[in-house]
Amino acid sequence: MLLSENAVVDLVVRDEMIAEKVRLLLPKQKVFVCNVEKELEIIKLRQTLEADGNPQYDGLVHSIAFADYGNEMKPFHETPKEAFLQALDISCFSLIALCRELAGLLSKTASVVAISISTTRMASENYGYMAPIKAALDSSLAFLTKSFSQFSEIRFNAVAPSLLKTSASAGIPGYADSYLFAEQAIPRSRAVQTDEAAAAAVFLLSPRSSGIVAQKIIVDAGMEINYFDKNIVQKVVR
Repeated sequence: MLLSENAVVDLVVRDEMIAEKVRLLLPKQKVFVCNVEKELEIIKLRQTLEADGNPQYDGLVHSIAFADYGNEMKPFHETPKEAFLQALDISCFSLIALCRELAGLLSKTASVVAISISTTRMASENYGYMAPIKAALDSSLAFLTKSFSQFSEIRFNAVAPSLLKTSASAGIPGYADSYLFAEQAIPRSRAVQTDEAAAAAVFLLSPRSSGIVAQKIIVDAGMEINYFDKNIVQKVVR
């Protein structure tokens, strides 16, 4: 969607295998590699971007999340420490680490947009421990905004869609059933589309959202108001 608005976009992916696939889909785009679990690769990314002669960036989109659920989804209280900390590192701390390292490449009025989820308080069993990690990501927006305000007007916000049909979501156990439920719970009876979440991200990246700071923009097509829809209730009680 950014490309349709004639934005100049550089893409960063986890490894060279993914990079090759992206280059086939978007042959005109620059694609860089960075495994955010490795501090040296984040430093190398900054060095590579500097060496590439890139001007300052007006926006950064953080769309990174990972959780290793193992062979089966465990109850939350049985979450393995190693898996939780790895997911926290990749899905939350990477935003802090990338912004720290790339601070010098961001314009003084840049907009940073993270991809979150519509609610971190819906205790969905099939999302496991990722909701608390997304809550940490959401909280980081305020602290990053405050920290960066010492030398810039860089804004940090998040787009928070409800269930989306994506390749990443396909790996979440039971996601398809939750997605089908969402389609019933949404007033328009149609799930949120990826383009709708992308449009919100483009808005937050643009100067038109300059007064929106340290916020989470929920994109759920009204699902949160409709859990007690009479048709859904009747299906359960009858």
